[in-house]
Amino acid sequence: MSVPPLLVADDVSKSFGATPALKGASLQVFPGEVLALTGPSGSGKSTLLHCLSGILTPDSGRISYEGRDLSALPDGERSALRRGAFGFVFQFGQLVPELTCLENVALPLRLSGVRRRQAERSAGELLARLQVADVAGKRPGQASGGQGQRVAVARALITAPRVVFADEPTGALDSHNGEQVMRLLIAAARERGSAVVLVTHEARIASWADREVMFRDGAADTPAVSR
Repeated sequence: MSVPPLLVADDVSKSFGATPALKGASLQVFPGEVLALTGPSGSGKSTLLHCLSGILTPDSGRISYEGRDLSALPDGERSALRRGAFGFVFQFGQLVPELTCLENVALPLRLSGVRRRQAERSAGELLARLQVADVAGKRPGQASGGQGQRVAVARALITAPRVVFADEPTGALDSHNGEQVMRLLIAAARERGSAVVLVTHEARIASWADREVMFRDGAADTPAVSR
C-alpha cells in the first residue's frame, strides 16, 4: 500500500504470569481497511487486539499509532484515544444495563463533552442507520441478541473513530444475525472511513475482511494476504 500504516505492532511479546500469549508478533493496519486476525483459541489474536488498542501494555516490542508509541503516552492521552479515535465491539456487547440503548450509544459523545440533545440526536440517527431505531428507548436487556450487538456497533462508531476493534463480534449470535451485524458494521465503518481490526475464528466472518492474518502460538503464522 502507498499510504503509511495507521497502527503498527513491532515484535510484540506479552505474557500472563508464566504463560506467553504473544511471542514477537508484528502487524500493520492501514487506514480504512478491514483486517481479520484469525486462528485457534489461545493463539494470541485477542491479546494482540488489546495491545493495539492500548488496553494492554506489551512486555516488549512496540505499538505505534500514527507514529506515536502508545506505551509512552500518558494515561490521559491513551484514555482520550479510546474515547475518540478508537471504537470497540465485544462478543457480548458490554452495554450499560441501566441506560437505554439510545443513552448507551450517546455515552462516548457525552464523555467527550457533547451536549445531551446533540449526542442523542446523533445516536438516534446511527441507530436508524443500523436498523435498530425501535429499541432506542429500551434497556439492553429488553433487546434481542442481534439488536443489542447492533447497538454496540453504533456505540463503537458514534465518534467516527479511526479504528474499530471488534473482538468476536458475532460469537454469541446465530449465523443469520451474525451476517447481518457484519454487513452493517462493515458498511457503516466504510461510510465513516474507519479501519476495522476484527478477531474471529470463523472463516465466514473473516471473509468480510480485505486482508487476513492467521495467528498460531502467539505470532503471525501466515503473511497478510490481500483479498
